[in-house]
Formats: sequence, structure tokens, C-alpha cells
Amino acid sequence: MNEAAGNSKLRRTLTLPWLVFYGLGVTVGAGIFALIGEILILAGDYAPLSFLLAGLIAAITGFSYALLVRKFPKAGGEAVFVHRGLGSWCGKLAGYGVVATGIISSAVIAIAFAGYVQVLLPVPQAVLIAGVVCILSGIAWFGVRESVYFAAFVTLLEIGTLIIVIIFGAPLLSETSRVAASFVPPANGVIIAGIMSGGVIAFFAFIGFEDIENMAEETINPEYTSPRAIFWTLGITIIIYVLLSIIAVLAPDRSAITQSSAPLAILFEQITGLPGAPVAGMAAIAMINGILVQIVMASRVLYGMGQEGLAPKWFSKVSARRKTPYRATFSVAGAILALALFFPLVRLAEATSLVTLGVFAMVNLSLYTLGGRLDDATLRKFRYWGLLGMVVCFGLACFQIFSGIAASH
Repeated sequence: MNEAAGNSKLRRTLTLPWLVFYGLGVTVGAGIFALIGEILILAGDYAPLSFLLAGLIAAITGFSYALLVRKFPKAGGEAVFVHRGLGSWCGKLAGYGVVATGIISSAVIAIAFAGYVQVLLPVPQAVLIAGVVCILSGIAWFGVRESVYFAAFVTLLEIGTLIIVIIFGAPLLSETSRVAASFVPPANGVIIAGIMSGGVIAFFAFIGFEDIENMAEETINPEYTSPRAIFWTLGITIIIYVLLSIIAVLAPDRSAITQSSAPLAILFEQITGLPGAPVAGMAAIAMINGILVQIVMASRVLYGMGQEGLAPKWFSKVSARRKTPYRATFSVAGAILALALFFPLVRLAEATSLVTLGVFAMVNLSLYTLGGRLDDATLRKFRYWGLLGMVVCFGLACFQIFSGIAASH
């Protein structure tokens, strides 16, 4: 294997459909498969509202991303945006924050993957985690087009599975009064706090859309393609998550769902009377997809930061043979493996959400500052949108921190 030390360029191969598949692959699936039970515990009957709240928060920042990637279509997206908007130090902080979220969320998914596979096979958790991370880092090294093709195939399977669950649960959706009630909570502080806490966890399930801009240097016509891929990804994700959460709320035995390590498999059993093993199998495949695209994303951020001088140049070296950032890829994989083996799932998900909210706040603030500084009519028109996004992200992050402090006492 001849790994060049030179700064080879990434290869542009991704069109809008493939980029949407990539976005859906990293967004849809892993979060809903792994965490819907936890959100049901926190928000109860109002879990759909938690998902809708999380989706709207993601969409506010998604619009900022779409505006900025049109102006700066480069790998290392957030780091580049914040570097240009707030300076080098903040750019480094944002970039490493994105890498951290990719690594931590992949560790969450790896743990959840092991939980679903153990429903089917009696294999030790550590063996499952190590095996899947090593195999997927190899695929990520092999090539971005191959990685995205693989992710697109798996995305079709996992979204198909979720749609099947929605179709079987559709009769429950006809109970319009109960469906409507799940979006209208009483003016009760405890219930509202539960919905907000559920929204913080549900926010993890929306993390992924922002990874799209990190593929800009491997996307054909990224100024046009990347913003549209962000909008398509978020729209599809919100619809799927809200429908699934309504069905889960109306399911016959909610406690069985919340107590299971494979909650969607249990939900499928309840609404169909059929074995949940096929859904558990598809959930495991969904987890594989989520880990792969996060490895690809985080390695591209490190590569882009190396190119921008925000991280050691060592990370920007590209394989002459595969045209992929191999050093960054295998560094990311090693960190995922360490976290997945030694930390619990829910704490990792909470950490991912908190770090992501911090990065989102900086990106939104960068839109505000760049809109006031650059000669760009679109950024200038929407600069105060960035200020709104920053306030929303900062507010949700503060809520998560204070809720954690209160829960610990």
C-alpha cells in the first residue's frame, strides 16, 4: 500500500441523490433505534413533541449551515465557518467539537449495535464493538464513493424498515384525539421539563444533517447541491421520527418498550404480533451505517482542519492509492473504540448533544458576524437568523446542564 505523504486532493463524485442518502444514513436510524425508549421515559405521552422540538431546533441551525456552505464549500465545514466568522481559536474549538461529536456518537451507536445483535446472537459486547469499528474503518479508508454507496444501500434498508413499522402502526394514527393530545401538554412544570429533557435526548437523533457540508470537496457543484441535501435530509427525518414516536406512545405496552435494549423490535412485536427479530437485525444494520458515515465525516473534518492549519498537518495526508485521508480515518476509529468500550450509552448521547449544541451556537454566531462583514447579499439578509439560532442552541444547552446538575442532587 503506497500512502503518499503529499497533499493529494479529494475526488469529487457525489451528486444530490447520493448526498441525501449520505445525510439520511447518518441522521435517520441509529438515534431512533437506540433512544426512543429513553425519550418515552422522559416525555411520556408527549414524546412526539420532544421529537418535533428537537427537529425544529435542528432546522433552525440547518438553515444557517445551508447559507454558509453555499459561501464556503470546503471540507471541515464548521471549523471553516467559525474560523472565518470568529477567528482561528474558535475555529479550532468548533472543528475539534465536531470531531468529538462524530466520535462520541459513533461510540453510542456501536454500543446500541451490540445490544441489538445480542438479541439475535450470544456474542460478547466487546467483541461486537471491536469487530464493527475495525471493519467500517477499513471501508472508510477504501474510498468515499464506495462508503457512500454502501451507506445508501443500508439507508434504503433501514428507512424501509421504519416505514414498515409506520405502515403496521398506521391504525393507531387514526385515533386522532389521542394523536392531537400528544402535542398539547398541560401547563405543568414537571411535564414541560420532561418534554424538554426528551427533546435534548431526541436532538441526538437529528445529529448528522450537518455532516453533509463536510463532504463539500467530494461533491459535484457543492454550492447548489449541499444546501438542498440538508433541507431534504431534515424534512424526511422529522416526518419519520414524529410518526414513529406517535405510534410508540399509543402502543399497547409502553413499559416493555422502555425496558428493552431493542425498543423498536418490541414495538414491532406489539403492533403486528410478529417476531421482532427482523427489526432487530435491521436495527443492527442501521447502526453499522451510522458508524460508517460518522467515521467518514469526522476524518474529513480533521483533514479539512489540517488543510486550514487548524489541526496538525499530519491529518491532511491522503492515500495516493485510495484518495482518502487515511491517518485521520484510523485515528477516529481508535477513539471510537476506546469510548464505546468504557462509557455508558445514555451519558455519551447526552455529551454528544451538548457538544453539538455548542458547535451549532458558534456556527450561528458566525453567520451573524459574516453577514455583517462580507459583501454577500444573502448572508447580510439572514444574519439575524444566525443570532436567533445561537440563542436557541445556547438556551437548550443551558437547560441540559442545569437539568443534569439538578438530577445529580
